[in-house]
Amino acid sequence: MKKTLSVVLATYNEEKNLASCLDSVKDIADEIIIVDGSSSDKTVEIARKYGAKIKITTNKFNFHINKQMAIDMATKDWILQLDGDEHVSLELKNEIREIIDKKPSAISHQPSAGYDGFWMPRKNWFLGRFLMKGGQYPDYTLRFYRKGKGKLPQKDVHEQAEVEGKVGYLKEALLHYPYKDFSHYFKKWNVYNNFFARQIKEELKTKNIFQKTFAFFDYLLIKPIYWFLLAYFRHKGFMDLWQGFVFSLFSALRFPVSYIKYLVLSI
Repeated sequence: MKKTLSVVLATYNEEKNLASCLDSVKDIADEIIIVDGSSSDKTVEIARKYGAKIKITTNKFNFHINKQMAIDMATKDWILQLDGDEHVSLELKNEIREIIDKKPSAISHQPSAGYDGFWMPRKNWFLGRFLMKGGQYPDYTLRFYRKGKGKLPQKDVHEQAEVEGKVGYLKEALLHYPYKDFSHYFKKWNVYNNFFARQIKEELKTKNIFQKTFAFFDYLLIKPIYWFLLAYFRHKGFMDLWQGFVFSLFSALRFPVSYIKYLVLSI
């Protein structure tokens, strides 16, 4: 009996990205599930054109809650969870199709039998190029799993799904186009920092004065310096040219910026 695939997304104002995302999977998806956080643009209208099953809810601060809602609505044998700014390449699509059809894949060299989920590499587009160094590739993400086997913890902005059972690895990459330009990147970067600041507040609320003092120096000095050296030199971010420098710098700056936001929250 042929196995089937649910493609699930949580969306919020994705009218500029959603059609391209759904075009990349419409010929392998047996159903498309979209949980929308009350978009103010044409996201829902576009989703309807693809025959998606749509649930409209609030745009929650932790968007993983809406992603899990979409996962829970899926009815097919396998689930592929995507973001609106991601594309499934032809090569990855063929690899997913082979897994679902239980054929030994000429690409991944592993059949689906015995596996309940698969990590897939991801390429991240940043200011004109895919970042291939600086710890940004292969950027494995766990998005493809059997129905009932995968779930999101819904605690952290960068969390991965948890899969019950054996997990394998795909070869072909998911393509991620998260930022239109630097201003768009900066806006998202600031949103993530707001979330991170709340996490710091939760982390430090039961700490004593000595632990809080260490955290002060850790977030303002130790973590940003260590992270920049790690990303730009140890992981060769410099090989991604000026884009690699900008990404490494702002990745490091998220620690002091989020800590300062935490201090403001604590006033």
